[in-house]
Amino acid sequence: MTQSPRDPDRFRMGPTRISTLLVAGLAAAAVAWLLISSFYYEVAPSLPWLPVVTLAALAVLEGYAAVNTRAKIEGRPGREPLNPLLVARFVVLAKASALAGAIFAGFYAGLTGWLFIEHTNAAVGDRPAGVAGVVAALALVAAALWLERACRVPEQKDDEDRQPGDRESRPGQR
Repeated sequence: MTQSPRDPDRFRMGPTRISTLLVAGLAAAAVAWLLISSFYYEVAPSLPWLPVVTLAALAVLEGYAAVNTRAKIEGRPGREPLNPLLVARFVVLAKASALAGAIFAGFYAGLTGWLFIEHTNAAVGDRPAGVAGVVAALALVAAALWLERACRVPEQKDDEDRQPGDRESRPGQR
């Protein structure tokens, strides 16, 4: 189905596609493999742990935001309503984090794959940081996809009773 240039749904934002994340991760892995195989012995500082810690911390924060957001959207007792603009910001954060996490995961996977082929002391010493980077980046992707899903408006149970022009009350509105 083709969309006309005036179709308002043409620019509608949809859920993050797993295929997009896979392509970004594979491209990053290829770039990392090429870079490390070309420059590892010329510039061989040990892999830093700060990016790994940062990715893991972002994953934890986005996971917490997902749990908290879902509880507020569902209107669980003891939770105040959410500002719809905050939910929109969380969706944008989740989409960006999923893509960034996929790129980091691919980069760390390419780097780590090459490190497991090399048998030098420097490569062996860098393996733990590489593996931890892959795990932390994948955790960020999972948390971001979870946050994105948590921001969805729940399905209404009584759709047959509604008329096409009826408006629904949304979480955060009274």
